[in-house]
Amino acid sequence: MNQLTFQEKYDAIGKKEIFYEGIFITAVKTTGIFCRPSCRARKPKVENVIFYDSTQEALQNGYRPCKICKPMEYLDETPVYIKEIIKDLHENPYLKLKDFDLKQRGIEPSQISRWFKKHHNITFHAYHRQLKINSAFSSISTGNSITDSAFGSGYESLSGFNESYRSVFGEAPSNVNEKSVINIVRFTSPVGPMFACASKKGICLLEFTDRRMLETEFKDLRKRLNAVILPGDNPHLNHVQDEMTEYFEGKRKTFTVPLDTPGTEFRKSVWIGLQDIPYGETRSYKQQAVALGNPNAVRAVASANGHNRIAVIIPCHRVIGSDGSLTGYGGGLHRKKWLLDLEKANL
Repeated sequence: MNQLTFQEKYDAIGKKEIFYEGIFITAVKTTGIFCRPSCRARKPKVENVIFYDSTQEALQNGYRPCKICKPMEYLDETPVYIKEIIKDLHENPYLKLKDFDLKQRGIEPSQISRWFKKHHNITFHAYHRQLKINSAFSSISTGNSITDSAFGSGYESLSGFNESYRSVFGEAPSNVNEKSVINIVRFTSPVGPMFACASKKGICLLEFTDRRMLETEFKDLRKRLNAVILPGDNPHLNHVQDEMTEYFEGKRKTFTVPLDTPGTEFRKSVWIGLQDIPYGETRSYKQQAVALGNPNAVRAVASANGHNRIAVIIPCHRVIGSDGSLTGYGGGLHRKKWLLDLEKANL
């Protein structure tokens, strides 16, 4: 876990990539401004650059935050106006927010649609429709009639509701007990935004939003739990966000949020073993295999680690190579190093 050299840091800036988010801060002597590594501003000359480990250190040395990349905020933080709209929609799925309504709030419809498309891979109106469908599904599941649930969730016609329901669940609302819902939320962290998913049993996914295997994991979860993934309220999602905030602040070393981890028995045993690795410590794949009673299962253990869907809480970032090197990590090696450094600093 060698520190990056000055040249490695300088080579990293100007590429507008988030791989080094949270690792260092770039300060420019001639402007008195400091930026995050992914800032899209023009790359400064090498002789004008000084690197700091944190925004606090840059502030203490008299630098002020860049207005372009906003290094004092979490990367890709949800804008306040979108947080307010999401809150309103969760509290009242009957709420109508068409383009005219958005403009009345001083919001440009194309702007909010681009944000949702970028960060949720759906448009704002699709997100709104999914919330309404989830509300209706929950209502029908608790014994309310299809008609009352449809109109109570903001639909203007029963035929429109049936069509929307079928497009999401692939079947009629009368078969509500044939499917389940996994709720999803997006939140930010010091090293990038994350998705959390929860079933009724507990958290079933916690991943950085740029993980390459994310779509495959979503597909696998939908199949294993016979569910659809929709935005909506779930107490486990509130719980995990609170505990993750405490973890990133260095105040939490163990987690209490319930987990729901469908998979093969072997993979489940590996994931349970990962949770036995103490905070701030590391194990090799070989040590993991030995702890499971099968020292020859190193490759199988590594594969199971790679299929872990719950980052940080099931701490596959604490597994390293036998030679002490940082090996593969779904969230990126820069995040693996950041997490290990965080834990080491707060032991």
